[in-house]
Amino acid sequence: MIEAIEPLMTALQSEAASSPAITADAAAALSVGIAAFAAGYAERGIGSAAMGAIAEDDDLFVNGLVLTVLPETLVILALVVVFAA
Repeated sequence: MIEAIEPLMTALQSEAASSPAITADAAAALSVGIAAFAAGYAERGIGSAAMGAIAEDDDLFVNGLVLTVLPETLVILALVVVFAA
């Protein structure tokens, strides 16, 4: 049985060594998706804290807004890198 699988494994290994695992377009989409997921993950805690701070003191609105928008720059930077490349 192993003798029957050996030619198949050799063919797959030689094909895999000559080409990347994913295409460049798929890698770009994956990088933007991961950056967007990370920004959303960061914003969940920042948004809650900012809303709590604004509820206590209205003067903290600008600080809360800046800190809430800051993780979105990761996604913008990822999009710039994808479209520039």
